[in-house]
Amino acid sequence: MLTPRPALPFLVLLAILPLGAVLQFRTIAPGTTVALLLTVLAARGATGRWPWPRGALALAALGLMGLLTLSALWAPEPLRVVTLGLRLSVFLLLGAMAARALAELPPERLAPLPWVLAGGLAAGALAALYDDASGHALRAAVRAGAELSWRIGFGLKPAVSVLAVLLPLAVFAPALPRALRAGLAALGLGVAFALPAESARLALVAGLLLGLAATAAGPWLARALGGALALGVLAAPLLMAGALALLPSLERLPPSAAHRVLTWDFVLERIAERPLLGWGAEASRVMPGGGETFDAGTLARFGLTSEASRAWFARPEANRLPLHPHNMPLQIWLELGAPGALAAAVLAWLLGAAAARARPQPAATGAFGAAIIVGLLSYGAWQEWWIGLLLVLAAALAAGTRLTSGRG
Repeated sequence: MLTPRPALPFLVLLAILPLGAVLQFRTIAPGTTVALLLTVLAARGATGRWPWPRGALALAALGLMGLLTLSALWAPEPLRVVTLGLRLSVFLLLGAMAARALAELPPERLAPLPWVLAGGLAAGALAALYDDASGHALRAAVRAGAELSWRIGFGLKPAVSVLAVLLPLAVFAPALPRALRAGLAALGLGVAFALPAESARLALVAGLLLGLAATAAGPWLARALGGALALGVLAAPLLMAGALALLPSLERLPPSAAHRVLTWDFVLERIAERPLLGWGAEASRVMPGGGETFDAGTLARFGLTSEASRAWFARPEANRLPLHPHNMPLQIWLELGAPGALAAAVLAWLLGAAAARARPQPAATGAFGAAIIVGLLSYGAWQEWWIGLLLVLAAALAAGTRLTSGRG
């Protein structure tokens, strides 16, 4: 009879996740679900008990999902919200159970983890570089010969985000040779600066710098990041309004960056209309006025007066709110109001405390910082591939802490 190996499904996931994100980032959520479920089932088979999560962090995350589900009472699409809330709650519970299962394994079972992760990241980075250099032929081939277009390249942005969030775990892994870690850092930076993924590029650089800073600063840096994020979530509308008021003309920014600023300005207006409970989860998708383009007065207020800017913002794609605000604190305020912001702030503070306890400390701090940057600038708060990536990060940190502590 084969002995269950709880680490094996997770190691396989780490090996293929970065490459899978390049080929089709939408496979992250189902692939992560399968790997986490197999990890939990294997742990149950090996120990005879379920690895139920413990501690305030899991409760805070599930509490936020509960509030999300409750918002179906006032959301414009209640059935979508209930379905999403239940699905994400199960996903989070599964991730928390897998993290506990990995944290209880003998360290020798986790010894391959840094090497597997390094190999997976290298494969994903090289595939991303090849796909970009070939005009996205690799990604088109996976899509059964789909026609090459400029739009297909947008799928690489999530892949670079995956690289940005997971790279610190390998670069600051003491079990890996220094030359390999330096090579991975150089490869990651090369990908980030070669591909058009500005937010992920900033996250990758920030993650590496924060990891380096944590080697000297220690765990207080992760706690400071968590505290700053918590305060930032609570004060997000005020902070964003102040920042937008200080901005000079946006004319010199890339149009996509200027579009994001104008979207945030529109979102602030909608938050002010319903600050107490928000508009309900997933309301960003159907926000009143969100499908319209920006008027001339708004463009002039931000200095976007050139003929080229007016033409760019006249396109239907340059609407006021494209699906979500591309800023998770603002999205939480917009959809869940003040209670949602408070719940998210508690979760942020607990995440900082958890990152401070994780080992190796530079890896945990760097990955946490990179995830914060991505969350502030990209993607929707409830996108399942993104939540799946965060669950992979949490489980990897739990395993890394067990491995590092066991060796110590």
